[in-house]
Amino acid sequence: MAMISVETQFGRLGVEETDGALTRLVWNGRDEGEPTALLREAAAQLRAYDQGRLDRFDLPYRIDGSEFQKQVCDLIYAIPLGETRTYGDIAKELGQPAQPVGQACGSNPIPVIIPCHRVLAANGLGGFSGDGGVETKVALLRHERAAGLLI
Repeated sequence: MAMISVETQFGRLGVEETDGALTRLVWNGRDEGEPTALLREAAAQLRAYDQGRLDRFDLPYRIDGSEFQKQVCDLIYAIPLGETRTYGDIAKELGQPAQPVGQACGSNPIPVIIPCHRVLAANGLGGFSGDGGVETKVALLRHERAAGLLI
Protein backbone atom coordinates (compact mmCIF):
# COMPACT_ATOMS: atom_id res chain seq x y z
CA MET A 1 0.00 0.00 0.00
CA ALA A 2 1.34 3.43 -0.99
CA MET A 3 -0.10 6.95 -1.02
CA ILE A 4 0.68 10.08 -3.01
CA SER A 5 -0.60 13.54 -2.11
CA VAL A 6 -1.63 16.42 -4.33
CA GLU A 7 -2.30 20.05 -3.38
CA THR A 8 -5.60 21.20 -4.88
CA GLN A 9 -8.00 24.09 -4.39
CA PHE A 10 -10.10 21.58 -2.41
CA GLY A 11 -7.30 20.71 0.00
CA ARG A 12 -4.40 18.33 0.08
CA LEU A 13 -5.74 15.06 -1.36
CA GLY A 14 -4.04 11.75 -0.70
CA VAL A 15 -4.69 8.82 -3.01
CA GLU A 16 -3.91 5.29 -1.90
CA GLU A 17 -3.14 2.29 -4.10
CA THR A 18 -3.30 -1.33 -3.09
CA ASP A 19 -2.31 -4.11 -5.49
CA GLY A 20 -2.69 -2.09 -8.69
CA ALA A 21 -5.95 -0.27 -7.94
CA LEU A 22 -6.94 2.94 -6.15
CA THR A 23 -8.64 2.08 -2.87
CA ARG A 24 -8.94 5.35 -0.97
CA LEU A 25 -8.83 9.15 -1.25
CA VAL A 26 -8.44 11.25 1.88
CA TRP A 27 -8.05 14.90 2.73
CA ASN A 28 -4.79 15.94 4.39
CA GLY A 29 -3.07 12.97 2.78
CA ARG A 30 0.67 12.53 2.80
CA ASP A 31 3.19 10.74 0.67
CA GLU A 32 3.84 7.21 1.92
CA GLY A 33 5.94 4.54 0.30
CA GLU A 34 7.35 4.60 -3.19
CA PRO A 35 4.97 6.22 -5.71
CA THR A 36 3.94 3.72 -8.37
CA ALA A 37 3.12 4.51 -11.99
CA LEU A 38 -0.58 4.34 -11.09
CA LEU A 39 -0.16 6.81 -8.21
CA ARG A 40 1.80 9.20 -10.42
CA GLU A 41 -0.99 8.97 -13.03
CA ALA A 42 -3.65 9.53 -10.34
CA ALA A 43 -1.75 12.60 -9.13
CA ALA A 44 -1.45 13.92 -12.70
CA GLN A 45 -5.18 13.41 -13.30
CA LEU A 46 -6.09 15.11 -9.99
CA ARG A 47 -3.90 18.09 -10.92
CA ALA A 48 -5.50 18.27 -14.38
CA TYR A 49 -8.97 18.07 -12.80
CA ASP A 50 -8.04 20.82 -10.35
CA GLN A 51 -6.87 23.01 -13.24
CA GLY A 52 -10.05 22.36 -15.25
CA ARG A 53 -8.24 20.31 -17.89
CA LEU A 54 -9.78 16.88 -17.16
CA ASP A 55 -13.33 15.85 -17.95
CA ARG A 56 -13.18 12.25 -16.75
CA PHE A 57 -10.93 10.24 -14.48
CA ASP A 58 -9.62 7.08 -16.11
CA LEU A 59 -8.12 5.11 -13.25
CA PRO A 60 -8.58 1.56 -11.97
CA TYR A 61 -10.21 1.39 -8.56
CA ARG A 62 -11.39 -1.30 -6.18
CA ILE A 63 -14.16 -0.95 -3.64
CA ASP A 64 -13.90 -3.25 -0.65
CA GLY A 65 -17.54 -3.48 0.27
CA SER A 66 -20.81 -5.16 -0.53
CA GLU A 67 -21.91 -5.85 -4.08
CA PHE A 68 -24.49 -3.07 -3.64
CA GLN A 69 -21.74 -0.59 -2.61
CA LYS A 70 -19.73 -1.56 -5.69
CA GLN A 71 -22.75 -1.12 -7.99
CA VAL A 72 -23.51 2.33 -6.54
CA CYS A 73 -19.87 3.41 -6.95
CA ASP A 74 -19.79 2.15 -10.55
CA LEU A 75 -22.93 4.15 -11.40
CA ILE A 76 -21.53 7.26 -9.71
CA TYR A 77 -18.20 6.88 -11.56
CA ALA A 78 -20.15 6.99 -14.85
CA ILE A 79 -21.83 10.37 -14.13
CA PRO A 80 -20.29 12.83 -16.60
CA LEU A 81 -18.57 15.99 -15.42
CA GLY A 82 -21.02 18.87 -15.27
CA GLU A 83 -24.01 16.60 -14.66
CA THR A 84 -25.77 15.46 -11.52
CA ARG A 85 -28.10 12.64 -10.54
CA THR A 86 -30.30 12.16 -7.49
CA TYR A 87 -30.12 9.36 -4.98
CA GLY A 88 -33.53 8.38 -6.37
CA ASP A 89 -32.21 8.19 -9.95
CA ILE A 90 -29.51 5.73 -8.90
CA ALA A 91 -31.94 3.83 -6.68
CA LYS A 92 -34.29 3.35 -9.66
CA GLU A 93 -31.46 1.96 -11.80
CA LEU A 94 -30.68 -0.57 -9.08
CA GLY A 95 -34.26 -1.31 -8.08
CA GLN A 96 -33.53 -0.23 -4.51
CA PRO A 97 -34.78 2.50 -2.16
CA ALA A 98 -32.97 5.86 -2.16
CA GLN A 99 -31.82 5.73 1.48
CA PRO A 100 -29.34 2.85 1.01
CA VAL A 101 -27.98 4.67 -2.05
CA GLY A 102 -27.35 7.71 0.13
CA GLN A 103 -25.58 5.53 2.68
CA ALA A 104 -23.46 3.95 -0.04
CA CYS A 105 -22.53 7.42 -1.34
CA GLY A 106 -21.59 8.46 2.18
CA SER A 107 -19.21 5.53 2.49
CA ASN A 108 -17.57 6.00 -0.93
CA PRO A 109 -13.87 5.48 -0.14
CA ILE A 110 -12.63 7.38 -3.22
CA PRO A 111 -14.52 10.70 -3.36
CA VAL A 112 -13.74 13.17 -6.16
CA ILE A 113 -12.46 10.35 -8.43
CA ILE A 114 -15.72 8.45 -7.83
CA PRO A 115 -17.70 11.71 -7.92
CA CYS A 116 -20.30 11.22 -5.19
CA HIS A 117 -20.54 15.03 -5.02
CA ARG A 118 -22.55 14.76 -8.28
CA VAL A 119 -25.32 12.89 -6.45
CA LEU A 120 -27.97 15.15 -4.94
CA ALA A 121 -31.03 14.69 -2.76
CA ALA A 122 -34.41 15.13 -4.44
CA ASN A 123 -34.97 18.38 -2.55
CA GLY A 124 -31.45 19.73 -2.03
CA LEU A 125 -27.78 18.98 -1.94
CA GLY A 126 -27.69 15.96 0.32
CA GLY A 127 -24.53 15.28 2.28
CA PHE A 128 -20.85 14.90 1.51
CA SER A 129 -18.41 12.80 3.50
CA GLY A 130 -15.27 14.61 2.35
CA ASP A 131 -13.44 17.23 4.40
CA GLY A 132 -15.53 20.39 4.60
CA GLY A 133 -18.81 18.54 4.09
CA VAL A 134 -21.46 20.23 1.96
CA GLU A 135 -19.28 23.33 1.41
CA THR A 136 -16.73 21.15 -0.38
CA LYS A 137 -19.52 19.48 -2.36
CA VAL A 138 -20.69 22.91 -3.53
CA ALA A 139 -17.11 23.91 -4.42
CA LEU A 140 -16.63 20.74 -6.49
CA LEU A 141 -19.95 21.26 -8.30
CA ARG A 142 -19.11 24.91 -9.03
CA HIS A 143 -15.69 23.87 -10.30
CA GLU A 144 -17.43 21.48 -12.70
CA ARG A 145 -19.96 24.13 -13.71
CA ALA A 146 -22.71 21.80 -12.53
CA ALA A 147 -23.90 24.29 -9.98
CA GLY A 148 -26.34 26.39 -12.02
CA LEU A 149 -28.95 25.41 -9.47
CA LEU A 150 -26.69 26.70 -6.68
CA ILE A 151 -25.79 30.12 -8.06
